[in-house]
Amino acid sequence: MAISPRKGQAPAKLERNEFHREFQQSFMDPAFDAVRDSLIKVEEVAWNNYQDSHKAPFTEKAGEAFFNPDYDLSIEWNSTRKRLALAEAQQKNPGSPSRVLLICGSARNDGSCPGEISKTWRLTVLAQQVLESADIAVDILDLSLLTSSYDKHIHPCKACVSTAMPLCHWPCSCYPNHAYRQTNDWMAEIYEQWVAAHGIIILTPVYWYQTPSVLKLMIDRLVCADGGNPDPTTTDGKDAEKAKAIELAGWDYPKHLAGRIYGLVVHGDVAGIEGVRRSLTDWLDWMGLIDAGANAHLDRYVGYYESYAESHEALDRDQAFQNEVRIVAQSVAKAVNDMRNGTLPKVPAFKSPRPK
Repeated sequence: MAISPRKGQAPAKLERNEFHREFQQSFMDPAFDAVRDSLIKVEEVAWNNYQDSHKAPFTEKAGEAFFNPDYDLSIEWNSTRKRLALAEAQQKNPGSPSRVLLICGSARNDGSCPGEISKTWRLTVLAQQVLESADIAVDILDLSLLTSSYDKHIHPCKACVSTAMPLCHWPCSCYPNHAYRQTNDWMAEIYEQWVAAHGIIILTPVYWYQTPSVLKLMIDRLVCADGGNPDPTTTDGKDAEKAKAIELAGWDYPKHLAGRIYGLVVHGDVAGIEGVRRSLTDWLDWMGLIDAGANAHLDRYVGYYESYAESHEALDRDQAFQNEVRIVAQSVAKAVNDMRNGTLPKVPAFKSPRPK
């Protein structure tokens, strides 16, 4: 059954003068005046690429590993795919060291406007110390680098999955898009960190009853890990009609990160901690990750209704919370070791009556 994609929302492409204004916004600093003529030439190339939709300028034939060997596959995407395959092989190697990925979900650090480290970072370091003392290798993903690093991005999810699951590729193939200057996408590295890990601990503050935007960007871009299509040649890239037909013919919604252990630490100052903790556990459970037990997901207030200026001092005093964070890390360490030793209690595996 063929279903045509609905159309009519996207705006028309920019006119030349509009493109000029958008392009030059990045170079308003008078320091660029000395090379303004060169920038005009660069702008002309960028305009031509935009007009010609140069999304993936570097391609290679997909080869026999793919449904369509003659498809011109993005070299950048395929490089990420190959790194994920190596990381997955290492993760599944019984002789490899156990790895836990610590994710600091705060947007604050002392290298940007706040001028101070986040409490979340301090808690991340506590967890790191516990894990390393248990002989577990630790990777730290500090999402605050989005606010303090040059030209680092997690571009937003384009929601391909809502058109059809096979249109959402694993790993994400929406970026880079050179025609729109949607480049330097950090997710290519972040996918690799998730795949390499045996366990994940997310530590996050609450911003307005929600996770910080830096964390939510990553969460949305992980949708391709839950049901994503590992072969873009089956959909000829982003052919929505073909993707719909594939899904309607039957799709198995592969869970690419299932079986990894997780823990959570959520903290706030006034409200919202329970809602954020529940939404994160629901999300991780949905993706097939395994919680490390009742002591591995935590929500607490720090400096409840006290001043922001003294919030670090409030954390200094709250030794109980610091120890609870250590217990989260200990729980994840034990669950990871049990999983790898084959002694982790198994949850009965039922076939879902609603696969998605």
